[in-house]
Amino acid sequence: MALILAYLLNVVNFFVAAFMILLILIQRGKGGGLIGALGGAGGSSPFGSRAGDQFTRLTIYVAIIWLLLTMIQVKAIFFEATGRGVVTAFPDF
Repeated sequence: MALILAYLLNVVNFFVAAFMILLILIQRGKGGGLIGALGGAGGSSPFGSRAGDQFTRLTIYVAIIWLLLTMIQVKAIFFEATGRGVVTAFPDF
């Protein structure tokens, strides 16, 4: 059961990470972001003047979701591995 959860979280985590990458590329930085690199005006945003604050806030929320999903996925994989006796925290030598 935990292994199925780990595989499902892997797919969800992939899409969250891809969305976060796109959010970061859209943001306007000192150099104008991706829009400035492609030849657009660096000082203006196609999403409005206050879009930078919203994109920053949304990026933080998506990063927190990505981090929590990654931690849950690691726990699920570790639970599955220790449940089958594959991995132990302190191996006996």
